Amino acid sequence: MSGHSKFANIKHKKEKNDAAKGKSFTIIGRLIAVAVKEGGPDPNNNSKLRDVIAKAKAANMPNDTIERGIKKAAGDANAVNYETVTYEGYGPGGTAIIVECLTDNRNRTASNVRNAFTKGHGSIGTQGCVSYMFDQKGQILISKEDCDMAGDDLMMIALDAGADDFAETEDGFEVLTAPEDFSVVREALEKEGIVMAEAEVTMLPQTRVSLSDEEDIKCIRRILDLLDEDDDVQNVYHNWDEPDEA
Repeated sequence: MSGHSKFANIKHKKEKNDAAKGKSFTIIGRLIAVAVKEGGPDPNNNSKLRDVIAKAKAANMPNDTIERGIKKAAGDANAVNYETVTYEGYGPGGTAIIVECLTDNRNRTASNVRNAFTKGHGSIGTQGCVSYMFDQKGQILISKEDCDMAGDDLMMIALDAGADDFAETEDGFEVLTAPEDFSVVREALEKEGIVMAEAEVTMLPQTRVSLSDEEDIKCIRRILDLLDEDDDVQNVYHNWDEPDEA
């Protein structure tokens, strides 16, 4: 886990203001719409929708909001069509950044993402320019605050379900899977009543880049903050060796 307290950072994110929660709910709402369109409204027959519902519950989205989103996506023939667009680029100090978006307007999204990079003295690159520096993995984070189970027992459940790797830190546990095994492993943990702080398919950097120049740090934070504020942006992955947040 590169020495990072991911659980402290998760807690910090969740304690941010209502605007951050609103952004999170907007993202999940779009994911629900896409999952329903691709696989139907029944989570029992739609593993992608089950994963999104789990993400929604981890973000404390109310059940009635989740159900309304599913019904709306299933019943609205004129629903907005979202498409996935990915941008890759460079931040200060040679840092690599991947931006995943779900948008109904590619021109708006491209302009906003480019603007974020420009304001932070970064640059958009071509497809594939930095993604080779990352590995796509299913990642499940479990905080020790929420889990009474012994690490060895938790590890056996995860590995038996098909996880690739298991790690323990001072604050919690990290389970890594191949992307195609993520849903099965997540559901196995869910059946055991395990509370997951985060559970998603993500991009993990193979190596991290440290920044010592204060201006570089200020600029990359500017890029990440602007991207975080954009409702079209679903996920941002980077290889900056970011300091733990207090």
